[in-house]
Amino acid sequence: MIKQYSLKNGEKRWYFKIYLGIDPVTKKKKYTTRRGFKTKKEAKVAMSRLELQVQSKGVESLAKNTITFEEVYLMWLAQYKNTVQESTLVVQRRACELHILPLFGSAQIQKINLHFCQEQVNHWYSYYKKYNNLIGMTSQVFDYAIRSKIIESNPMNNIIKPKKKRQIEEDVFDNYYSKEELTEFLDTVKNTTDQELFTMFRLLSYTGMRKGEMHALRWRDIDFINNELSIKRTLTTGENNTLIFQPPKTKKGLRTITIDITTIKQLRVWRIKQKEIMLRFGFKTDSLDQLLFPDEDNGPKYLDFMNHNLDKVVAKNYLRRITVHGLRHTHCSLLFESGASIKEVQDRLGHSDIKTTMNIYAHVTKQAKEKTADNFAKFMEG
Repeated sequence: MIKQYSLKNGEKRWYFKIYLGIDPVTKKKKYTTRRGFKTKKEAKVAMSRLELQVQSKGVESLAKNTITFEEVYLMWLAQYKNTVQESTLVVQRRACELHILPLFGSAQIQKINLHFCQEQVNHWYSYYKKYNNLIGMTSQVFDYAIRSKIIESNPMNNIIKPKKKRQIEEDVFDNYYSKEELTEFLDTVKNTTDQELFTMFRLLSYTGMRKGEMHALRWRDIDFINNELSIKRTLTTGENNTLIFQPPKTKKGLRTITIDITTIKQLRVWRIKQKEIMLRFGFKTDSLDQLLFPDEDNGPKYLDFMNHNLDKVVAKNYLRRITVHGLRHTHCSLLFESGASIKEVQDRLGHSDIKTTMNIYAHVTKQAKEKTADNFAKFMEG
């Protein structure tokens, strides 16, 4: 049935209403109406297409025309959360809510095309360093829509990905200490702070551990006989900003590394001191399951604890500021300077991607070459 109707401003439009058959769920007759056509011919063409769609794909295909990207995203998220660790879910969902849903969320997923996707990708590239992650998650939502038979193709598959500039960003490599700077930093910490904080900074600097890995250490992870340390878990943020322990994200993260004798001695000193301190708070810390660095309630410290204390030390003593993660870069860099191989460094730091190790190696090698040229010039001029 095709009929004409009038708008409030007096303009004429056409609409059609067609019978779709019996709803398999409600067992009632099902109809659908489409309005807004300027001519009877347009309405007739649209009605014919709709009838063809119903014949070929079924009545249920009509409901899919109005599904938004966000609705599919929520369906995908319900499955995705079972495939990743809780901390990863928190980070990825936050990225989606901040960068993807504001652009894609309200759009009908069937109407999102290549041009629209390309515009958003270019926008992400202009300001967001991890834009490839956003592309990947958006594409996963489209793939889920395909598997759910909501759409037939993924418009993200044909976008042109902007290319990262192939260079080592020097500001990243300013975030580390030289051998002399690290010695000065640790001496300052030792002379101006308590035993716990010095032990923590010494451990980070001489093992290259991530701060989350250090916060998760228990005394059973320290082998005082063989001078080894086992990294089996990490402390991270879960749902509602709760602190949770979980295994490292990759197999490379699970590792056992050697510790130098001086650091082992410092850990022995701290274990004795910890027992004294925690006893004042009413806790016995004889168990091997005891955390190395607990808070006053004998739970894990908040993850920014080291950041805040590092900032205090460098500001008060006029040292060059680096981040806590910069101590990991420092350890990696100094390992190479001491003659460690790429494989040894990768295994010790738990790098899952050897490119990370290679980038730091390339930087250290470049510095060594520059020093070689300077040393030769000094020799010739002397």
